[in-house]
Amino acid sequence: MSKERARRREEREREAAIRRAARVRASERAARQRARRDALRRRLVPLTTGRQTGVLARRRRTRLNLVIVALLFTQVVVWVVRPDWQARLAALLVAALAFPVIAAFTL
Repeated sequence: MSKERARRREEREREAAIRRAARVRASERAARQRARRDALRRRLVPLTTGRQTGVLARRRRTRLNLVIVALLFTQVVVWVVRPDWQARLAALLVAALAFPVIAAFTL
């Protein structure tokens, strides 16, 4: 009888050890996944800091959007009016170079 109990206890302990090892592996895997997710979040957080609110921020966004729309409108006009690629590319280059200057003066 005691040999049978010892054998069953040994079996239970072996199964418990297998379950314990599986839990350890699962927790290590979850920890690695959490670490990867946290590292990704740390890299992305500066990009998604949120939108500034308030009257001044709204005005700044509105002016910037108006500058962008104006430059895009001029590009469309140049592309419609001028058939040659040199003029189109020159207008694109001028717009790309002028955008920071215009944005700085209007904001």
